[in-house]
Amino acid sequence: MNPVNLLSVWAVPIFVAVVLVMGISRRVSLFDEFTAGASDGLGTCIKVLPSLVALMTAVSMLRASGLVELLVAGIAPAAKLLGFPPEIAPLALLRPISGSGSLAMLESIYATYGADSLAGQVASVLQSSTETTFYTITVYYGAIGVKHTRHTLVASAGGDLIGIILSALTVKLLLI
Repeated sequence: MNPVNLLSVWAVPIFVAVVLVMGISRRVSLFDEFTAGASDGLGTCIKVLPSLVALMTAVSMLRASGLVELLVAGIAPAAKLLGFPPEIAPLALLRPISGSGSLAMLESIYATYGADSLAGQVASVLQSSTETTFYTITVYYGAIGVKHTRHTLVASAGGDLIGIILSALTVKLLLI
């Protein structure tokens, strides 16, 4: 077994052992600390749950309404003009909203066009270089109770847009 595989297999057990040894050596009540942390985590989940339910409902409604297809039809000419494969426009629209939805869209692109096609390569780079912005903002800001996101949404959406545009440019410059 090569050293990288060996490290990946043993990383978590070693980390757990180090935490246990340090806790015992410092005379920390490990079980009490563990249950306190689990309790805090449960409280965070309860605080975030309404925001996540609202986001999942909005994503489902967006996909079921056909709005995604309408938006794709609207941006396809501009995408083609920029050298962006119009076949991956649905992925570009869905990626900032839903990780699982965008992964399903990526699999559909692979099945339809192939992983080695231009659409497949750009979709791969796009999937790995952008973030589920709305989900992330919902979870993190919901966990700490922030109501006004100020510039976060605009900056994050701008970052996603740059990631989308540069994914096509990167594939064209480096892979084709």
